[in-house]
Amino acid sequence: MHILSRKVRSHIREEIGDSKFCIIVDEAHDESKKQMVIVSRFVNKNGNIKERFFDIVHDKDTTIVTLKKELSVILSRHNLDVSNIRGQGYDGASNIRGEWNGLQELFCNDNPYAYYVHCFAHRLQLALVAVSREVILVHQFFSNLAFIVNVVCSSSY
Repeated sequence: MHILSRKVRSHIREEIGDSKFCIIVDEAHDESKKQMVIVSRFVNKNGNIKERFFDIVHDKDTTIVTLKKELSVILSRHNLDVSNIRGQGYDGASNIRGEWNGLQELFCNDNPYAYYVHCFAHRLQLALVAVSREVILVHQFFSNLAFIVNVVCSSSY
């Protein structure tokens, strides 16, 4: 698996080339470990926008200093220059998005062109959760949808 993942990351790195790119990071933790998923978004040589899963890192903690260090190590390992970052996308965790003391600020100190955008998937999720709490029909719809998806995925057909 290590060999395959290295080959995939190497291919993604070749696709990026010397282009500007964005990083999308989501950190999560469960009872056993803390982890950070890194996705890269870039425009390839053909002018197509590509979004690629790049790496997953298991951290001791999710403080901004540790996350910045881990991200910098991964980018450096693959010869991706921080000065080529043109966007940062994170979830809404306060340790990451903090404008004055978060991860986005640390990268902006290194590269003022690395603009921060709140991850749209998380925005959609937050909006759906808020709506489903307030509107009973929407809540019932998503409950039924989850049930249907579970039945279909469990089906042997």
